[in-house]
Amino acid sequence: MVRVKLDQLCEGCVLAEDVLGKTKKPIMLKNTVITKPLLHVLSKFLIDEVEVEPVLVNGEPFLGGDPSLTKPDERPVMLYLEAVQQYKRVFQSWQSGLPVDIREIREIAIPLFNKMIKHKRELLVLHHYTTKEEYLYHHAVSVGLLAGFLAMQLGYGQGECHQIVLAGVLSDCGMAKISSQILLKPSALTEAEFREIEQHPIFGYRMVQKIAALNQGAKLAVLQHHERNDGSGYPLRVKAEKIHPYGQIIAVADVYYAMTSERLYRRKQSPLRVIETMQREQAGRLNTEVVALLFNHLVSLQTGTMVKLSNGETAEVVFTQRDEPLRPIVKVIETEELLPLAEHRDLYIEEILSP
Repeated sequence: MVRVKLDQLCEGCVLAEDVLGKTKKPIMLKNTVITKPLLHVLSKFLIDEVEVEPVLVNGEPFLGGDPSLTKPDERPVMLYLEAVQQYKRVFQSWQSGLPVDIREIREIAIPLFNKMIKHKRELLVLHHYTTKEEYLYHHAVSVGLLAGFLAMQLGYGQGECHQIVLAGVLSDCGMAKISSQILLKPSALTEAEFREIEQHPIFGYRMVQKIAALNQGAKLAVLQHHERNDGSGYPLRVKAEKIHPYGQIIAVADVYYAMTSERLYRRKQSPLRVIETMQREQAGRLNTEVVALLFNHLVSLQTGTMVKLSNGETAEVVFTQRDEPLRPIVKVIETEELLPLAEHRDLYIEEILSP
């Protein structure tokens, strides 16, 4: 980690340790990604220096601070960011025409998954580290990890969990066959462009169908992760009874990650609002058991989380109410006022700042 003066901090720095106020209570928790609003919060609390990771959220080295304090790091977030950059290089090789090397994907994904499942808080907020420009690479790694976690919670054995992780990471490999102009387009896709995007599961299936190390369920998941139980998905418009369970698990991870992440043409949403939307708008389309499982884990991990409210204030979740788990009681950091969000319907949690 690196010790940094406040004026040396930049957007994209990742906190390596909790930032404590004068009362010794954390103002921000470790693994928080620094943004302009958070820099303002730190200055208001008269914080002089903090400790950050030696690598920025985009995988580039952080060049500020005291380099003599930098030391090797095996924290989950650092391993995750390294895996994203490794996947990026592999994806670019697919774009140049090289085949999928399952050993490369296994070496990127499985050791990271085995590490991350011991750190559920970090695993459930990986979208926090996504950048617009590298969304595709973050998406692949995160969906694989989250799908494997959900499979483990559903009672799948280690072997099957690993197959689901690999399928999740490979679910968008077919995007390598889509025009870069479409992948990097900064605005919403046209109908014709979206029809081309709808072909990526077919391209992906062709890329993995002869890989002996992947079982048939994993290959089908690559093909079916955008199918929906009511037949409204793509590319084949099949219904629930024809969608492999692996594909249904990855579909939930895919939708959750896409909605909570910043993208070139779409703003991210709070995980809690995303889950609420998934339960309401995706009813009958996604596997309800998997959605409920994700909901329960998010709610159970809220206490102590630093959040940004819709009015711009930073707050800490102090109590989750059983009847309205998406609207907990929070403590505003600047004023220490307790706010039961169930009684303040004009306010909601806009962003989870740290796990």
